[in-house]
Amino acid sequence: MRLLPSFVVLALALLASADLFLSPYRVHERRGHIPAGWSYNRKHDNAAVIPLRFALKQSNIDAIGDYLMEVSQPESAGYGKHWTAGEVFRKFSPSAESIGAVLTWLEENGFDSSRAKLTRNRGWIEVQATVEEAERLLQTEYHVYGHETGQEHVACDSYHLPEHVQSHVDFVTPTVHFDAKISKRSGSGSPDGTGRSVGQPGHGVYPKTTGEIQSLLNQLEACDKQITPICLRALYGLVYEPLAANKNSYGIVEYTPQAYLQTDLDMFHSNFSQGLVGVAPTMVSIDGGYAQTQYTGFAYNGESDLDLEYAMNLVTAAQPITLYQAGDMVEGASFNNFLDAIDGTYCTFEGGDDPTQDAIYPDPYGGGYQGPEDCGTAKPTNVISTSYAYNEADLTPFYTARQCAEYAKLGLMGVTVLYSSGDYGVAGNGGYCLTPNGTYSLNGMIFNPSFPGTCPYITSVGATQVNPNSTVYEPEGACEQVIYSGGGFSNYFAMPDYQKTAVEYYLKNYYPQYPANIWNASGTSRAFPDIAANGANYVVAIDGAFYLVYGTSCSSPVSGAILTMVNDARLAVGKSPIGFINPTIYSPSFAGAFNDITMGGNQGCGTAGYTAVPGWDPVTGLGTPNFPKLLAKWLLLP
Repeated sequence: MRLLPSFVVLALALLASADLFLSPYRVHERRGHIPAGWSYNRKHDNAAVIPLRFALKQSNIDAIGDYLMEVSQPESAGYGKHWTAGEVFRKFSPSAESIGAVLTWLEENGFDSSRAKLTRNRGWIEVQATVEEAERLLQTEYHVYGHETGQEHVACDSYHLPEHVQSHVDFVTPTVHFDAKISKRSGSGSPDGTGRSVGQPGHGVYPKTTGEIQSLLNQLEACDKQITPICLRALYGLVYEPLAANKNSYGIVEYTPQAYLQTDLDMFHSNFSQGLVGVAPTMVSIDGGYAQTQYTGFAYNGESDLDLEYAMNLVTAAQPITLYQAGDMVEGASFNNFLDAIDGTYCTFEGGDDPTQDAIYPDPYGGGYQGPEDCGTAKPTNVISTSYAYNEADLTPFYTARQCAEYAKLGLMGVTVLYSSGDYGVAGNGGYCLTPNGTYSLNGMIFNPSFPGTCPYITSVGATQVNPNSTVYEPEGACEQVIYSGGGFSNYFAMPDYQKTAVEYYLKNYYPQYPANIWNASGTSRAFPDIAANGANYVVAIDGAFYLVYGTSCSSPVSGAILTMVNDARLAVGKSPIGFINPTIYSPSFAGAFNDITMGGNQGCGTAGYTAVPGWDPVTGLGTPNFPKLLAKWLLLP
């Protein structure tokens, strides 16, 4: 007989004294609709076995935002005093009471200690159950759904938990979720489910192109036609040589099959940064990730080439770039798989990954990565930029809250996390909007915000442009060439205190004149993006040719490079990295540190979208970075 830890035995004993069999069942999660691309196939076989996973509530998780503000607000005495990974883990580990409550309930329902397994890090409880057992336990019915690509998925419409167990469980999988396999940047739906299809061509957020360039215009006078590194340095005042590169770090995240070609990097650098010719990023392979060369062309190399060429150039050859390459060619990867690798506790945090959504390793399908899942194998860099995104509506509130809490944990450890805000204005990936019944439609009228852009613990980056026939010495406008800057208001997350003054000013003075049923007009929801950077007409070497590229995919790595140089200056004088920047950049002390954007909009969903106006707006946020001002202000902070 397997011995249980003493804290579990004690909790079981306390709970056994209560008559919990009579505890009424309540709906725990319910799904409103079947996601785009999926349809009902059949009732699942009663004898089939599924891995039930119960995500245990974390201790102190409701206060994680307060803890993060203590180290992130410039007025706080704890500013810059970031936590260690061990301190984060100890603060948020599930309580013995939660573990005991769930184990007792499972035992009462026929799952004894030989079947109900508590993970080593106490984050979740797993049970191998037949469909018949799972349906009885959760008072639900399991179905098999089919995707238009042929993939099948097991899910239910809703499930129930006893009232006395609900407060100890965040969510259960597999149940209502269709959401964990990653889809690339801010585009369309995923062939494998939302989460792990992120790197697949044409899915999620991905850069757009108008085709090859026949001649290069590497001149400041031509920045309205072609953006090159000198344009960005002029726009944002980025004149800086690293002083503390050995203490600093900058990471770019890519999802296989997206991959860079060294020949492309060399082609770009031979024209714009000779010192980087032959230099490669430092590859950190996650779950079998590698720079594949089996598939090439814009759809496979465009994203990674773009991110690395500009990130490497702007931080100069003195600062190495870390490339987190996530997922093999068979399974791919999700944001959660990446988060597992840079924080081992996340593998089990609130139930761990969702096997119905996130990639599972060793690869169960054959032909892929057969090593163990990467948990805590990679060190997080000081700044991490990701140019991929979901639609918020793709995911359940529980799933987004779980992942958002992890970004808060990274912020506690001093990591700056940037995500592209999307390329379809107020619409979701692929231009899809929501309908009154919650489904997607190209003809929908309800605004469709992106995630993780709506998570209050990351910095969301929108896109701007050098306006036609304008120069880098004139104000930029919101990007309205090929793409439109993603922005709007969350349907899941509340407005954080740090942005209330800025957003309330916008709503008071520039209230959007749209019916309240097509956008979140409550005035209390998280607003995005936070900042912006140029996202139009980038010159990028891809598969042996130069292309013009557009997207918030451009904006995020450029912003990350600028913030990395701020970190360098702080580290050089013995200060901490800037960490989670939002409370600082929205504070009165940083007023004027961003170039305010007051032209353009982000149309979508059959509307003109929102408009860029003085102050914060849901098109370009606070504006574009002014490096000299940001550097001076951050150097004044402790």
